[in-house]
Amino acid sequence: MPGKPHAAEIHASGFLQLARASIALAFFVITASFCAAEGAVAIPHGTVALISQQRTIQPGHAIRLGLRFQLEKGWHVYWINPGDSGEPPRLEWHLPAGLRAGAIQWPAPNRLPIPPLMDYGYEGEVLLPVSIHISSTLATGRELTLAAEMKAIVCHDVCIPAKARLSLLLPVRGERPRESAEAAMFRAAHKDLPWPAPFSWKPAARDLGDSFELRVNTGHGAPGAWFAPLEPLQIENAAPQKNVTAATGLRLILKKSDQLLKPLARLRGVLVMPEGAYMIDAPVTSAPVKPIEKGAVR
Repeated sequence: MPGKPHAAEIHASGFLQLARASIALAFFVITASFCAAEGAVAIPHGTVALISQQRTIQPGHAIRLGLRFQLEKGWHVYWINPGDSGEPPRLEWHLPAGLRAGAIQWPAPNRLPIPPLMDYGYEGEVLLPVSIHISSTLATGRELTLAAEMKAIVCHDVCIPAKARLSLLLPVRGERPRESAEAAMFRAAHKDLPWPAPFSWKPAARDLGDSFELRVNTGHGAPGAWFAPLEPLQIENAAPQKNVTAATGLRLILKKSDQLLKPLARLRGVLVMPEGAYMIDAPVTSAPVKPIEKGAVR
């Protein structure tokens, strides 16, 4: 089975986003009708916390932190490509010398219809992992504060800006770290990250003028599969994706965004299938795409 990727602009639908934010700010209310995690900070309609998979820091060995959202029913935060409105959570790190943060790792998103729009994101509870790289020369026998400024947009029928200063205090020890009480959450989140697509799938895309044709040689049919691009303004997110599947693979017809102003060289994103999600990087051509060949099944 392939390993997990270490997968990482602001996008808004002008008038709608401004209207949502204005309404929300005028009626700003923070509620907490559920049990929040220890150390969590209240944000509009939920909480956010910075948690660690390890209890301690060992010089020369990366640790994993996570941004854990717990949201009230019906409220959501966004994926790296938010879709037709909103923006993804962002972190500004404040780390001691010798520590360096990687990019947020994004679990496969859910489609969040807000007619006539379509967003990509997460409802309820989600953990966004981040690897923290540790210098091998870091001195032991002390405690370090790992902090970050978090900014996000929390949405339901309105969108509300959220921000929080988050921090963790972790000791630096010479021995291998033990797992924290939250380690199981990281293992579960790891399973939700998209897999790299198998080499045999050979994804390819064709520019049809008003749409893209994405073909993936999965080696099996995939009813219900859908595609989310990593970058905004490439496809019409709310448009139906025609899915033609066969025993050897699938073909998706993706309507182009009317805001896509220049040709794409590659179509990158996540293919969500019943058995899991996969990272797709498909060259785009205007020439005919080679027919799907029979290939290996995952």
